[in-house]
Amino acid sequence: MKKKTKCYIYTRVSTSIQVDGYSLDAQRDKLRKYAEYEDMTIAGEYSDDGFSGKNIQGRLEFQRMLNDIQEGKDGVSFVLVFKLSRFGRNAADVLNSLQLMQDFGVNLICVEDGIDSSKDSGKLMISVLSAVAEIERENIRTQTMAGREQKAKEGKWNGGFAPYGYRLDNGQLLIAEDEAEVIRLIFDRYIRTNDGINGVCSYLNSHGYTKKLRQNGTIPGFSSSFVKGVLDNPVYAGMIAYGRRKTEKKIGTRNEMHVVEQSEFPVYEGQHEAIISEEDWNLAQEKRKVNAFKREKINDPEHAHILSGILKCPCCGKGMYGNIAKAHSKDKKTRYYYYCKNTLGATGHKCTFRTNIEQTEMNRMAAAIISAMVNNPQFAEAIKEKIGSTVDTTDMEKQIEGLQAQLRQALGTKTRLERQMDSLDITDKYYDRKILDLQRRYDEQYGRIEEIESQIDDIQSQIRSIRQEKISGDNIYQLLLAFDEVYGEASEVERKEFMRAFIERIEIYPEKREDGCWIKKIVFNFPVPVNGEDVKELPLEFQPTVETCALLTKSGEA
Repeated sequence: MKKKTKCYIYTRVSTSIQVDGYSLDAQRDKLRKYAEYEDMTIAGEYSDDGFSGKNIQGRLEFQRMLNDIQEGKDGVSFVLVFKLSRFGRNAADVLNSLQLMQDFGVNLICVEDGIDSSKDSGKLMISVLSAVAEIERENIRTQTMAGREQKAKEGKWNGGFAPYGYRLDNGQLLIAEDEAEVIRLIFDRYIRTNDGINGVCSYLNSHGYTKKLRQNGTIPGFSSSFVKGVLDNPVYAGMIAYGRRKTEKKIGTRNEMHVVEQSEFPVYEGQHEAIISEEDWNLAQEKRKVNAFKREKINDPEHAHILSGILKCPCCGKGMYGNIAKAHSKDKKTRYYYYCKNTLGATGHKCTFRTNIEQTEMNRMAAAIISAMVNNPQFAEAIKEKIGSTVDTTDMEKQIEGLQAQLRQALGTKTRLERQMDSLDITDKYYDRKILDLQRRYDEQYGRIEEIESQIDDIQSQIRSIRQEKISGDNIYQLLLAFDEVYGEASEVERKEFMRAFIERIEIYPEKREDGCWIKKIVFNFPVPVNGEDVKELPLEFQPTVETCALLTKSGEA
């Protein structure tokens, strides 16, 4: 008996083609009938609901199918799709994915287009049609953006969360008085006092003002970025801006995109009521231009704040950063400290830690603790076994999985709302109110989707950065074996690079202990062997740490 040919079927719908009638069920029905007619066995079905074909990122089922092909999971010979545009609308992705499949002996059949990549003319036809599909996708995107720009020209809110100080009612911006008071105060303090952005933040946070937490808010305090965003947003002067942020292709990549703030963008008169006057808006913009210079930094090319960001504040838990005290007239010596910037009130976080910790003391202490650890007789033998280990990005990948689930949910919500709008009865006496309500909820999804995609992009960038880190896990372990020699000869910039690659964070006590030690715990980026166990955390109770701190203090007093 002749063995049946095995195949996968892949279906996809996106919001841009709902009206074409190519539903998932319709695609599946067509593909199943084709497989039955050609006497093929369907070994697996993969479907992405509500995902764009602009690239394969985010299409989890498509990627799972490619992984199964690479692993030879079911021994398939073909992938069936309804049309080539369902496989993808980006020419480069289509051809790369097809090449990958063919490397593992799997070809593509586009049933509606009559294309079979196993035949001589198939791949050429795929090249042509995939380029056409990409052009079509760009046309759809252009039309969509043109519609949003027209909405802005009409002075209407263009979707997403309402800016702080406003609330949305049937798609219209209305002033939220419980929030608008702060908006007026921000402009008033900025244009009528000598306060800059940080000064306005400090005033708000120190005078009992709290921020109402909303969908896109995380802290009740006011941060400099929040105040800056308020001062730069023309919506508060009764205007609607279009194109303040633009999605652009990342240079050096094929399909990766990121959101870029634009320095120039059109502004239209809005239909909503202004919170501040046009005069105040103009005064604020004039001051923003005057203050928009980069503060000249005291820069010593030989000095690096070695533990900047790694050292954590004992009060608020945020990173402590380098601070410089100008050279004193008496000894002409510049001094360097670590401090918690949240004490300045410009971050929105409350912190009462006021101590500036001298950098030299803290740097020596951290280095001495690591030296004590690596000079343990058991350490060298244990660390040699770890050569070849890699940085673990599992937690980050889990975060991405969670965000992708949120993205699918948001896209699904957007798709369902679109279907509801399409299915409304135009003769319904409440049609106008219903369509406005659905449109408002539909527009809000754009902001949600953009926010999630931005978070995914940030984490993916972090993962790439970790994997491409110049100092790999292997190199770190090798450096640890010769820590005293290598660290002693390294420049401060090299020492900082080493510490950042090796240490995740250093927790300290609110006050220096009697034994002279500041450090409470060191958390490493990857496990190190301590007393026969692999640990990521080194607490003060580790005996050599206590001894080292005591010795360091005594030597500093001598």
